Amino acid sequence: MGRGPMASDTDDFYTSGPYHLTSIDWTNSHHRTSVVSSLVNGVYTLERDRLLSIKKRYRYKLGLRHAPKSLAEPWWEFFNFELMYTLTDDDGSIYGAVFEYKSYSVYQNSPHVKVPHYVMAFRGTVLKKRTWEFDLKLDLQCIFNTLHQGGRSRHAVQAVRSMVDKHSQKDVWLAGHSLGAALVLLAGKTMTSVGFFLESYIFNPPISSIPLEQLPGGHYLKDVFQTAKSVVKGTIAMTLTHLLQGQEEYNTKTASWIPNLYVNPKDPICAGYIDYFRHRDFMSEIGAGQIERFGARNSVRSLLVGIIRRSPSDLSKEPLHLLLSADMTVNKNEPTKSTTAHALHQWWEKDTAMRENWESCCIRPYHDGQLTLEFYSVLILLIIQVAADGNVEFHHRLKLFVNLVLNFLLKFY
Repeated sequence: MGRGPMASDTDDFYTSGPYHLTSIDWTNSHHRTSVVSSLVNGVYTLERDRLLSIKKRYRYKLGLRHAPKSLAEPWWEFFNFELMYTLTDDDGSIYGAVFEYKSYSVYQNSPHVKVPHYVMAFRGTVLKKRTWEFDLKLDLQCIFNTLHQGGRSRHAVQAVRSMVDKHSQKDVWLAGHSLGAALVLLAGKTMTSVGFFLESYIFNPPISSIPLEQLPGGHYLKDVFQTAKSVVKGTIAMTLTHLLQGQEEYNTKTASWIPNLYVNPKDPICAGYIDYFRHRDFMSEIGAGQIERFGARNSVRSLLVGIIRRSPSDLSKEPLHLLLSADMTVNKNEPTKSTTAHALHQWWEKDTAMRENWESCCIRPYHDGQLTLEFYSVLILLIIQVAADGNVEFHHRLKLFVNLVLNFLLKFY
């Protein structure tokens, strides 16, 4: 979950960075995106420089005097930012950094303009000898929705809290790519729960779902699978909720946090966000918004574990991808060898013709509704179509199962 196979080509700002932005217009969303993504890339390059400095010391002992120069500073200095301090993990790796915008005071009399005073930036996975182990552990935690249990996660959230405690929430921006984007989601949700809504830029965030759309017949499989999954999980959640005494109520504050989300449909790591929002709208339109909400917030595993261990507050954390609001940008350009679908540098694209293929989506909370006959009909048709292979016995059993589920659901409405 890092920058991709061409990461080394993006370390030099004056080769691959947005050096064409000699004057920053903070009212321009593309300028904001380019600057904050550059700061994130600066964190990647800081870690690259750290690893090279270790090699440099080793080379010096061997009598070899030359080593690659540091490349990190231009990624923030070009935009008049200053590095305040870095965030390091237990293995010594740099996973984040805090930058201060030195021209912030110029905009003090322009409250209508979004300008950061501080930007907290987080990198993604770096598959190098000295960093891969810690990063891959966090990648697995993203997959299993347990990122909140990691030491780096706790350290990052505490750093964000400290910054917000010292400064106002409008002064602090968050930005991250891939694994770093997951940290931003975790920190943003945590701060939102206590009433702080931080400006956030989330590039290629991971999502723990199967990229069905990229499989043969993926569009059809996706609709069937997601609808069935929502119904099953929603049913179990509503059935077992009364057993989970003290379970945290759904936090409506989340709807007030509107992060900037950047995804690429060809990137299997983040493409699931497109499917999630599309499916959420579909379920809402057919009157099944409440089932979708229950299903999205809970996994069967977390519900059952919560009952067994009687510790719902610790084990039923909200999945990172569950966002009620977001301003999502979808890059529909075809990936190339130099710009992969997961690459961070796609988001400071200077070619306006390429940016015309970016789609902007305004995601806002859906309205809950009662289950409708249309929902029942759609669900039945989807499942019956799957069984339309001539197997009468299988077809019959599916219909019995659907009737059982729907009759069960009707008891809740």
